[in-house]
Amino acid sequence: MTRIKRGYIARKRRTKIRLFTSSFRGAHSRLTRTISQQKIKALVSANRDRDRKKRGFRVYNMYKGQLLLNRKIVAQMGILKGNCLLMIANEIIT
Repeated sequence: MTRIKRGYIARKRRTKIRLFTSSFRGAHSRLTRTISQQKIKALVSANRDRDRKKRGFRVYNMYKGQLLLNRKIVAQMGILKGNCLLMIANEIIT
């Protein structure tokens, strides 16, 4: 029986994932199964931390504007009294 060579598509996919995790340490950059798990974990962390960064900027701007209000209180005010929130936003911007 003649030898059948496998296709290149799976190897190409693994190489692409391996390039993403090339800077990781140990098995996280060498073993295919671990590489795919670490890639998912890295992308989830990046997405979560972008939201945290935005939240941090909002809180920092409130402290910089010397507004001693909690983020949740500001959200509640926005729901109940929109005009009051606009006044606060203008105060933060200026």
